[in-house]
Amino acid sequence: MASESILPLGAASIRAATVRERHAAALWYDLAMKTILFLAFLMVLLSSVLPAASKTFDMYLIDTEGGKSLLLISPSGESMLIDAGFPGSDDRDAKRIAEAVKAANLKQVDSLVISHYDGDHVGNVTATAARVPIKTFYDHGDAVVKDPRTTESVKAYLAIAEKAKRVVVKAGDKIPFKGIDVLVVTAAGKHITTPVKGGGAPNPYCKDTQPMKWTRTDEDNSENGNAVGLLFTYGKFRMLDLADLTWNREMELMCPNNPIGSVDLFMVSHHGNDISNSPALVDGLHWRVALMNNGARKIGAPSVLKRLREAPGMQALYLSHYSVNGATENPPEEFIANIVQDWKDPADGKWLKVSVDQNANITVTNGRTNVSKTYKK
Repeated sequence: MASESILPLGAASIRAATVRERHAAALWYDLAMKTILFLAFLMVLLSSVLPAASKTFDMYLIDTEGGKSLLLISPSGESMLIDAGFPGSDDRDAKRIAEAVKAANLKQVDSLVISHYDGDHVGNVTATAARVPIKTFYDHGDAVVKDPRTTESVKAYLAIAEKAKRVVVKAGDKIPFKGIDVLVVTAAGKHITTPVKGGGAPNPYCKDTQPMKWTRTDEDNSENGNAVGLLFTYGKFRMLDLADLTWNREMELMCPNNPIGSVDLFMVSHHGNDISNSPALVDGLHWRVALMNNGARKIGAPSVLKRLREAPGMQALYLSHYSVNGATENPPEEFIANIVQDWKDPADGKWLKVSVDQNANITVTNGRTNVSKTYKK
């Protein structure tokens, strides 16, 4: 009799426990679903606020008619602009920069690097900042020349930069750029003295490079000779941009040993000027793809174009403009973003867009033809 009375009570206990377990499971399921829905909502909200991150390092070489403006977008969505082009011409260059910013789905420029204070690099900052918010400004410090035009440009630049955040960089510094390593290679007439990874070997092209002697002005102590030069690294990809650094300053950097090693993408120095782009630099870097920010009638020197076309390891040379100076040394038109020869022609303004992955595969899109070509490592 005792055992018969225990069985019903045990069954009741089991049924009660099962009900409690089902109730707990239902509560857990309800909580889990609410959490999933909340996270999904949060992701949608963040995607509408933040710029879309890509798996490529993208850049736009903006046509400033022989000035300089390069827009960079890291895989994290952070942005950097190097120089802002010419002033005037109904704010032509500021409008073109704003168009590139919009095309890249950006709301602001996180960093603006002013390589040096010549008008075709710094003169357009005021008009650009009026169209695109800029958070942080980087430069090499005080101007080294004191002519009225440079003084005026620097004064206008500082009026904008010092209201935001201004950072003076020196050789060896790093510029924060999420997802990309940015090393200051040259600044204020100085250069790095410690080789980067992969650099430091003797440069065989130094023997073919003789120092230049300046007959009119000392170019090495001009704003060009004091330019901020940057080395970008993203995975296996590396790019060098020395702005308008002069021939002898290049030799100081690259000879007798090459502290950089090889790069994948070379931003041709000084708009293709022949007082820059020495064999020690152009041949010593063993680049695969090069981009030149020249104008139709501004630089693009034939000797430089020839040297670039014959450089060891060269796969492609792209120009912002057909070079009237370069004549027969120009590459085929498919490698030129703007082929008109009058800088006032409304057909101008086409950019070159570059996208690279961590394996150093480089895709270049010509904004005039909208044709893309990929150059594999």
